[in-house]
Amino acid sequence: MKCISLAILAGGLALTQAHPATASEEQFLTSLEGQYEGKGQVRLRTNRGPINVTCRFQSTATADSLSLNGTCRGLVVVSRSVDADLTRRGGSYKGTYIGAGSGPATLSGKRSGNALNLAIRWAKDINGDRNAQLSLTKSGSRGLTLTTTDKDPASGKAIVTSKIVLHRQ
Repeated sequence: MKCISLAILAGGLALTQAHPATASEEQFLTSLEGQYEGKGQVRLRTNRGPINVTCRFQSTATADSLSLNGTCRGLVVVSRSVDADLTRRGGSYKGTYIGAGSGPATLSGKRSGNALNLAIRWAKDINGDRNAQLSLTKSGSRGLTLTTTDKDPASGKAIVTSKIVLHRQ
């Protein structure tokens, strides 16, 4: 399930809500800690239909890091581990993502309001290249949406390849 790349960790929808300007990077990161469960859809390729998935994640956060570790299941019998680790330096984020089946991918980006917008660099070509986008968007005090967007090699258009809507337990 290539795109349980959250794909997780990876944004093309208008997924931002206003986040108080007074919230520091540290406050934002630590507010993401907890156990999350939810559902969503994942496309294995940009030219295929979506697969419904259910996911569980444990998020561990400090003032300078965020780690998401979880599992997504689809088609009753398919399960994929999904892990993302980010480190913050100033207003920039860098890290790794494992879960797309291409090997460890690199993540880099910044926060905009309630969203961490991250560029993904896959370990090998997926959907015709090694680039995609991941958005982790905080929704209220208990929600987290993970959206991965990739370019369709046939049309050149951005396609949402995974969208997982999670709620803190």
